[in-house]
Amino acid sequence: MANPQHSHPDTENGIIYAPWERVFKRVLTPFEKFIHRQTASGLFLMVSAIIALLLANSFMAETYQHAIHTPVNLNIGNWGVNMSLHHFINDGLMALFFFVVGLELKREIMVGELSDLRQAALPVIAAVGGMVAPALIYVALNHNSDAVHGWGIPMATDIAFAVGALTLLASRVPKALVTFLVAFAITDDLGAVLVIALFYTQELALNWLSVSVALVILLMTFNVIGIRKVIPYFLVAVLLWYALLQSGVHATIAGVLGAFTVPARSKYDPALFIDRVKQQIRLFAANCKQHDSLMTNEKLHPIVQNLEESIRNVQTPLQKLEDTWHLPVAFVVIPVFSLFNAGIPIQISTLGETFTHPVMLGVMLGLLFGKFIGITGACWLALRLGIGQLPTGTRFSQIAGVSVLGGIGFTMSIFIAQLGFSTQPEYLLMAKTGILSASLISGLLGFAWLWWLGRKTA
Repeated sequence: MANPQHSHPDTENGIIYAPWERVFKRVLTPFEKFIHRQTASGLFLMVSAIIALLLANSFMAETYQHAIHTPVNLNIGNWGVNMSLHHFINDGLMALFFFVVGLELKREIMVGELSDLRQAALPVIAAVGGMVAPALIYVALNHNSDAVHGWGIPMATDIAFAVGALTLLASRVPKALVTFLVAFAITDDLGAVLVIALFYTQELALNWLSVSVALVILLMTFNVIGIRKVIPYFLVAVLLWYALLQSGVHATIAGVLGAFTVPARSKYDPALFIDRVKQQIRLFAANCKQHDSLMTNEKLHPIVQNLEESIRNVQTPLQKLEDTWHLPVAFVVIPVFSLFNAGIPIQISTLGETFTHPVMLGVMLGLLFGKFIGITGACWLALRLGIGQLPTGTRFSQIAGVSVLGGIGFTMSIFIAQLGFSTQPEYLLMAKTGILSASLISGLLGFAWLWWLGRKTA
């Protein structure tokens, strides 16, 4: 006969535990806490970049290059995608990154820092200045070269690294400064998306472009008629990605377009949600007997299903998707992109030539000085003209410190470099070297600047 002590589930304060759950939870909980810290994604990105550099400069360099160029073939009948693993990550997996960027942009424009014109004015102006000045510095150094079309590379700020660095200074900087950085970095992302769409496209195939437009209209129709389930949007977005891939417009733009059509309206308002939940809780309490479970009492299961439906209907699809995809993109997509794109072979004998190359200088100086001059200068001018206002509790010197962090261009800059120099490997190598050098220097300088300014308030 079974021991009565082991015939019932292990419970504590009403929580039912599986046999090994307590041990597993003790191991998992610290990891979960780390994952949800704002700095964690930046650390993952940094580690993947370091691994890529080590692989590209070790005895495994040939294996690393072979892995990057592994063919990927996905075919259904006459339709198919045939590309290297490197291109599949850059053109396919990164569409998820752009999807999350699009969701963040839509939320910020509707209810966030970019929804109030006066509040949004300064970060938007900062972002414009931070895009124009780096591009001008790059063009000034490469205007007589066929590398001039790389002008878009130093325009972008890497939000994960920049916000991660600023979060480490949480006790030394006002919270409004973090908000300012997020707002201008998101605006910066929008600018980068537009630059990619308008200036880094191949020759257009109008038939496929027409199909893409029709699919975007279909997604907008889904929104207007009140479809809130994710699956229809997902299926059409996949078709949109394929159509854009064939059209010549970079396929990752499908992520942004798809995100902008995701509904931002919930089905239930908060008052209706409260009424429904109260009703279901009363029913649950009336039907629940001592030692009952959903397995032994069939009346409880439909009540729980109704509760789940109410919870689902009070949430907006936009928020649900942003919550769902934020962690996979931050901890899988971007680190994988970094791993396959940050591997730069470093040769000591040619360092002098590398650090005097116009492309490398254009990218590095554009990010390092262009971002600082553009963001700080644009903010100074806007404040002098009475356009916008300093974030609450901040000083202009702190805005200048944040503008230095704006020179961290990692993810989006490498992405644009891949587009601009896809057929010019020498220029691509120089651009990546400039990006990594500027990002490292900007991160260290910006952190030190803001740490020094905040030493009295720590």
